[in-house]
Amino acid sequence: MRKILIVGAGHAGLHLAHGLLTHGYDVTVITGQSSLEIRTGRPSISQYTFPTALEHERAQNLDLWSALSPQIREQILFLHPESGGPMKVKGRTGHNNDYVVSVDRRVKMADWLEFFEDRGGKVVIHGVTVTDLDYFSRMFDLIVVAVGTGELGQLFDYDTSRFSGARKRAISQAYVRDVWPPDGEDENVGWGSSTAAAGTIALFPVLSKEGPCHSLLLVDKHGGPMDAWPDRPGPEEQLRRMKDLLRQYDPLTYERMRDAQLIDGNSTLIEELTPQVRNPVGVLPSGGRVLGMADVVVTMDPYVLQSWNNSTRCALAYMDAIMAHGDRPFDEEFLVNTFDRFWEFGLHNQHWAELCSSLWDAGDLPAYFYDVVGHAQKYPEIGDRWIQGWDYPPDYQKWLLDPELSAAYLAEVRARNGD
Repeated sequence: MRKILIVGAGHAGLHLAHGLLTHGYDVTVITGQSSLEIRTGRPSISQYTFPTALEHERAQNLDLWSALSPQIREQILFLHPESGGPMKVKGRTGHNNDYVVSVDRRVKMADWLEFFEDRGGKVVIHGVTVTDLDYFSRMFDLIVVAVGTGELGQLFDYDTSRFSGARKRAISQAYVRDVWPPDGEDENVGWGSSTAAAGTIALFPVLSKEGPCHSLLLVDKHGGPMDAWPDRPGPEEQLRRMKDLLRQYDPLTYERMRDAQLIDGNSTLIEELTPQVRNPVGVLPSGGRVLGMADVVVTMDPYVLQSWNNSTRCALAYMDAIMAHGDRPFDEEFLVNTFDRFWEFGLHNQHWAELCSSLWDAGDLPAYFYDVVGHAQKYPEIGDRWIQGWDYPPDYQKWLLDPELSAAYLAEVRARNGD
C-alpha cells in the first residue's frame, strides 16, 4: 500500500485525502490546526461550490451540508460603467434543478477533517518546516503540499511563463444577517457587481457556523477606492465602512445591506492577496521533491470566486494521476505531468479571471460587451450560459473572451429565435 502525506487541511488537500483513502491508499494529513481550532478560528474568503464540484463531493460522500445550506439557483450580475445606469445580467446557476452552495470554510474543513479521521485516515496536528518534510520524504512515497504560507510556500518559485497577470488585491469580507431580498427575487439569489469606479462586490447566502447568513465581499486593486483598511479597523467599524463604500459605488447592493448586522464578533476578514502561478515542484535540501497543489501553486484572483472550483479540479486531477501511476516512482516527471493534468482546466480559469480583473482598465467595458449584455437581457439562454460558465470557465473561450466568437454566438442565438 503506497503511503502518501498531505500537508495542510484545506479544501484541495482534504478532498484529495478522502479520495485516496477511498481507493485504499495509506494517507496521512498533517495540519497545524485541530478541527476545533479551525471551527472557532477566523473566517476565510467565502467561495462558491458549483454544481459540478458538488457532484464530485457527493461521489466521495463529502456533501454534508446541502440540506442545510441556502441553495443558490439564480445569479444576478450588475456592470456599473462610469456614466449611465447599471447593466444587468441574470441567469440560472445550473442546468435543470442544479444549484450552487457556499459553506463557511470553518464548517466545511472542520467537518471534513473529523470525517477523514472517522474513516480511518491518519491526522497529525503539528506545524511543519522544510526540515520536517526532508525527514518525512524518507517515510512516504509521495508528499503533497497543500498549504502555501510561511516557509513551505518558499519551496515553490513563481512561474511567470504560465501566468503573468498578477495584481495585488485588497479584500474585505463580513458575515451578516438582516439582508433583504431584491424586489420580486428569492432571498437566496447570488448577487455580484463590477464597477468601473471601484472594484467588485459579491453578496450571497452562506451556511456559517451560526447558521444561514450572507457574505458581503469587496475586492479592489491595491490602492483603489475599496482598499480602505490600512488601520485594520474592528468588526463594527469595518462593516460601517463597507456600507459607506456600497452607498457610494453600488447603491443597489447598499439598499439590501442597509440594515445588515454582523452575525457575531468573529465574522469579518481583511486580507491582501496577489494572484500568482508557481512552479509545482518543490526541491528539499536533500534533493527530494514535493508536489504543490491548488492555492499553493495557483492563487486565484478573488474577483471570480473560483478558488474552490480550482481546488476540486486539482484534487481530482491529482487523484487520477496517482491512481494511474501504479507502483512506479513518483519522480519529477510524474510531478510535472500531474500538475499539467490540472493546468488544462486551471489555465482557462486564469484567462477568465484576467478578463474580469482587467475589465475596466481602458476606463470602460470592451465595446463588444455592450452587445453581449444587451442580448443577455433579451435572450435568457445567454444569461444562463454566462452564469453557468462559472462552473466550467473553459466554455468562455468559445464565446465570451473573443469578440469575433462572441458575435458569431449572438448571431446563432438570434437565428435560433427567428430574429
